[in-house]
Amino acid sequence: MIKTDNPAAAAPYAIVEASGQQFWLQPNRYVDLDRLAAEVDSSVTLETVLLVHDGNATTLGQPYVTGATVELKVMEHRRGPKLIVYKMRPKKKTRRKNGHRQELTRVMVQSINLAGKPIS
Repeated sequence: MIKTDNPAAAAPYAIVEASGQQFWLQPNRYVDLDRLAAEVDSSVTLETVLLVHDGNATTLGQPYVTGATVELKVMEHRRGPKLIVYKMRPKKKTRRKNGHRQELTRVMVQSINLAGKPIS
């Protein structure tokens, strides 16, 4: 447990691991994750929570916080911005242009739970 006296850090948040990346999640905010196999308006629970801050104390996991979960609601499935991948070998007349759009799922953070009790 780490105590903080910073008033700016008073809002609860959690840092979770999802799809190979780490995300900073706060209640009632949305975030785009890699495509999840879940229906729209369904709920998803993440149990790979690395850190939980409940407003005045911080709990750090080793590597995960035991008993901590984050409940998410799937808002929509969408696609990210288009990225252009262009490969060229100089002096060889070899050019290759390819586009990519990542499949994403937009989720809303419903609650952050620590030991079965919601902190938000």
